[in-house]
Amino acid sequence: MAEDTLDLPTPIAPEAFSDADAAVERLCAIYDAHTRHICERFGQFIDGGMPGGRVRATYPEIRLESSTFQRIDSRLSYGHVAGPGFYATTITQPRLFETYLMHQIEQLIRNHESPVIVGPSDMPIPLHFAFPDGLNVEGHLRVGQPALRDLFDVPDLSVMDDAIVNGAYVPPLGMPFPLAPFTAPRVDYSLHRLPHYTATAAEHFQNFVIFTNYQFYVDEFCERSRALLARGEGDYEAFIEPGNVATLPGASASTGEAPARLPQMPAYHLKRSNHGGITMINIGVGPSNAKTITDHVAVLRPHAWLMLGHCAGLRTTQALGDYVLAHGYVREDHVLDADLPVWTPIPPLAEVQIALEQAVAEVTELEGYELKKVMRTGTVATIDNRNWELRDHKELVERFSQSRAIALDMESATVAANGFRFRVPYGTLLCVSDKPLHGELKLPGMASDFYRTQVSRHLEIGLRAMERLAGMPTERLHSRKLRSFAETAFQ
Repeated sequence: MAEDTLDLPTPIAPEAFSDADAAVERLCAIYDAHTRHICERFGQFIDGGMPGGRVRATYPEIRLESSTFQRIDSRLSYGHVAGPGFYATTITQPRLFETYLMHQIEQLIRNHESPVIVGPSDMPIPLHFAFPDGLNVEGHLRVGQPALRDLFDVPDLSVMDDAIVNGAYVPPLGMPFPLAPFTAPRVDYSLHRLPHYTATAAEHFQNFVIFTNYQFYVDEFCERSRALLARGEGDYEAFIEPGNVATLPGASASTGEAPARLPQMPAYHLKRSNHGGITMINIGVGPSNAKTITDHVAVLRPHAWLMLGHCAGLRTTQALGDYVLAHGYVREDHVLDADLPVWTPIPPLAEVQIALEQAVAEVTELEGYELKKVMRTGTVATIDNRNWELRDHKELVERFSQSRAIALDMESATVAANGFRFRVPYGTLLCVSDKPLHGELKLPGMASDFYRTQVSRHLEIGLRAMERLAGMPTERLHSRKLRSFAETAFQ
C-alpha cells in the first residue's frame, strides 16, 4: 500500500537524551500517542466507520551510536555495547518497565558518555497489542466488515522469535545491532500470555520468582503472605492472587473476585515497591510447563528465579525430607533442544548457591559438616517421562551413576537452562520425597505425611534465600557467567 494511504499518528521527531528520566518519559509519550491512535481508529471501525487508509503506528525505539573499540569497564555484565556501530531496540509498555528502563539507559549514558536517541521506530504495533489489558478484537467484528488485516497490522511471528537471546540473530546489512534481548512484539506476546496462564496481570509480577510443582507450597505461601499483610509487618505493599484479588496491609479481607477455576499455572505476588517482592508460581508437572512459563516470565527481566520442589532421591544415603542443592544438571527434558544444545553446560551461580546454602543452615540450625546430614550438593537429572520407574532400570541406573546424579525430577533443569538462556540468575533446592530405586515409592499415605511436615520449612528456606538475593547489589547478582561473546547492552 502506498505511503500516502497510511493513516498515521501525529509525527514525533527523534531526540537525543542525556537524562534517563527524560528518555523514559519520551518513550511513554510516543507509546501512549501511538497506541491511542490505533485504539481510536479501531473504535471508529467497529462503530461502522472506515479509517482514512491503512492504520499504522509504531513502537518507540531507543538508539545508541558507538564509534570506538575503547575498552569499557566490563566488571558489570551489562550496560555497554561490544564495539562501534548503531544499536537499537523497540520498547513496549514503558511504564510497566520504568524502573528497568531507567537503570539500563543510565548505564548506557554513563558508560559510553553519549546520549541515547528516542523516537518512533519502523516496527508496527499490532492491533491486538495496542490494548495492554487485552481485547478480543475479532469478537467485535460484524458480518460484512472488511478483514482486520486489510486495515490494521496484526501480530507477525517473524519479528517475535528468540533469535536475539539465542545468539542466532544477524542484522541485515544496514540495520542496527540489537540493544536488548527481546523485540517489543516478543515482549508484548508474553505480556498477553502471562494473564492467560497465571490469572494475574503482568504488572503484579515481582523480580524474585519461585517456581514450584506442588500446590502445598502455594497454600503455605498464601497463608504467610496474608498474615504479614494483616499484621502490617515488613515493607510489603500488597498480596495478589489469581483474579488480581488483592490483600492490602492491615486489611483483614481481600478485595476482588477469584476466578471460578484456577488457571493452568496460578501465580501469587507478595509485592514491594519497584517490583522488589516475591512471586510464586505453581507450574505443575513436566518440562513443557516449565519452559512455557519461563519463556514468558523472562521478558519481565526478573533478578532471580528458583525452583523449589520435590525430587526422587537416587542414593541410599539420602532420607525422605533431605535437601538437594543442584550444582549441575543432566538435561533429558528435550523441550529446549532447539534453543539450547544439550552439550551446553549450565553452571552453578555462586551468589545463588551461597544464598540457598546459608538459608538452609539458618532454618535447620546446622552448620558446616553437620549440614551434610540434611543437605547434599550435586547433579540433578531432569527427564520428560513421569513413569520412568516402569522402564528397564539397568540403562537408567548406569546413566545416573555416570552423571553422578543424586536426584531426579521433571522441571529443575528446564528452569535452570532457560535462566541460563535468558540471562536470569537461577538456582534449585529440592526436597527428597521418594526413593524409587530403593523401595520407597511416593504412595498416598507416605506423601501426605511428608508434605505436612516438610513444606513449611522448605518454603521458609526459599523465602530467606530470596531475601538475601534481594539485598545484593544488582551488579553482583547479574553474573558475567551468563553473558556470551557479543551481548546486548540491556541485561
